[in-house]
Amino acid sequence: MSKAYNIIQHEFDVVVVGAGGAGLRATFGMASLGLSTACITKVFPTRSHTVAAQGGISAALGNMGADDWRWHMYDTVKGSDWLGDQDAIEYMCKNAAAAVLELEHYGVPFSRTVDGKIYQRAFGGMTTAYGKGKPAQRTCAAADRTGHAILHTLYQQALKHKAQFFIEYFVLDLIMEDGECRGVVAWNLDDGNIHCFRSSCVVLATGGYGRAYFSATSAHTCTGDGGGMAVRAGIPLQDMEFVQFHPTGIYGSGCLITEGARGEGGYLVNSEGERFMERYAPSAKDLASRDVVSRAITMEIRAGRGVGSLKDHVYLHLNHLSPEILHQRLPGISETAKIFAGVDINSAPIPVLPTVHYNMGGIPTNYHGQVLKKAKDGTNEIIPNLMAIGEVACVSVHGANRLGSNSLLDLVVFGRAASLKAAEIIKPGASHKILSGSALDQILSRFDQVRHASGEITAAKLRLKMQRVMQNHAAVFRNEEVLNEGVSMIDELRSEYTNVAIADRSLIWNSDLVEALELSNLLDQAVLTMHSAVNRRESRGAHAREDYPERNDEHWMRHTLAQLDDVGAVTLDYKPVTLTTMTDEVESVPPTKRVY
Repeated sequence: MSKAYNIIQHEFDVVVVGAGGAGLRATFGMASLGLSTACITKVFPTRSHTVAAQGGISAALGNMGADDWRWHMYDTVKGSDWLGDQDAIEYMCKNAAAAVLELEHYGVPFSRTVDGKIYQRAFGGMTTAYGKGKPAQRTCAAADRTGHAILHTLYQQALKHKAQFFIEYFVLDLIMEDGECRGVVAWNLDDGNIHCFRSSCVVLATGGYGRAYFSATSAHTCTGDGGGMAVRAGIPLQDMEFVQFHPTGIYGSGCLITEGARGEGGYLVNSEGERFMERYAPSAKDLASRDVVSRAITMEIRAGRGVGSLKDHVYLHLNHLSPEILHQRLPGISETAKIFAGVDINSAPIPVLPTVHYNMGGIPTNYHGQVLKKAKDGTNEIIPNLMAIGEVACVSVHGANRLGSNSLLDLVVFGRAASLKAAEIIKPGASHKILSGSALDQILSRFDQVRHASGEITAAKLRLKMQRVMQNHAAVFRNEEVLNEGVSMIDELRSEYTNVAIADRSLIWNSDLVEALELSNLLDQAVLTMHSAVNRRESRGAHAREDYPERNDEHWMRHTLAQLDDVGAVTLDYKPVTLTTMTDEVESVPPTKRVY
């Protein structure tokens, strides 16, 4: 099969797949440490989805009041509903301040206090004194365009350090031989050529799979490509049942309204004009963690207290804030609300509804970014030459629910960690093993099969069916009956993929083929999400079971490992959560009831 294509060969020390915040931090980090580094991305780097992150990046700098990275760690463990691994959470929170100051020195234009320090705002679930003090102002912001500022800065750094970019290339699959990763195969969307990248390490930084759902804040490019590659390589994905709904997506469009809007003093109301979060989270109120606020909104709507003609959403008020504050700290939100909701936030509330926002689950890794699999003796085993960072990975620092502003932190801390580990284990310029050719043939055979598919349903129609199943059957609230129905429906849709149709068979700018390949990645992860969800019979973080409303630490304080074989059969396994810390600088956080 490989002989049917003119394959262009490349050799690098490291290949990074994805050019969002995690991918770019790893790319320039590895290049700066002397490793020849390629970054492959299906969109121009500054169009990666990190550009849409609004509210900020968390770090206990203490610029707006007393703070401590140990308090940050406590909040993150509690926010994760004790499913986060505490050694990884310690690593992230301990390194947060240095990571943010590093970004400042690279040129990120953070907003400033009157005395010139980085401005920090309050965010959901962020507290002081181990939850006993007042809300922490811990989220470092560049107005409400923090992701945009960080992404452009990281791209500049990658260019400065002479990393090589392959832009608008679609990575088809990992080259796996003898249990280790040898590189990737990619399709150049511009000229149709196939490229084989051999390397001593592949870093997956491809983002989440939010577009498996009908309504999501994710860009249309968030199709879980790295997760799909891992599934086809036989790597189980971890904690896929935990999908975060952001409380405030604009009603009708799903566009994000940052949590920073509530951090600046915004509040939610129902049809009776009541600030209802005071009933659900008496202390944190509108700044409770995202899963808590999303469930509260959903319960208000179910109780008939939604707003609008269909009573199916609520209002977010910012119109009590001064125009100066809105202009200075939330300029992007003002613009977004005007365009997508037709609302002037100076005088009217924004209609909002919980919307899919983040995937806590993903490829299991350690805090160096190295991909793990469960060995026969139950321990973690490193898959040689393969790393994953960012939303595609599950370290796990987010557990069952991610705290807002920890995602940008995750990107830069673990992008840097992966760089340091790669420099430690890779010898620059080392020769690569000769490929047997069978792995390459298998990848191209699958590509050819999809390319020449002549079924009866378009990828767009099948994708819409999948998105509606996920939206209706793996939502904010779940139960056995609905999930079982979802399992049957999503398994059937995956089998229906063999009947997909590709109208254009060319290799140049074939959007039909791109969508079909993306859909394959989405379907696999949708299947694993639904199967993982029906099997976890408890409520924890973003996974809220109406038939099992309590958290069950005795049976379910463990990570799900979900694997999919070639014929679509799902195998579920489990491994323990790490409840111990890395060092004696901080004590582990014992499980307690999670209230705000």
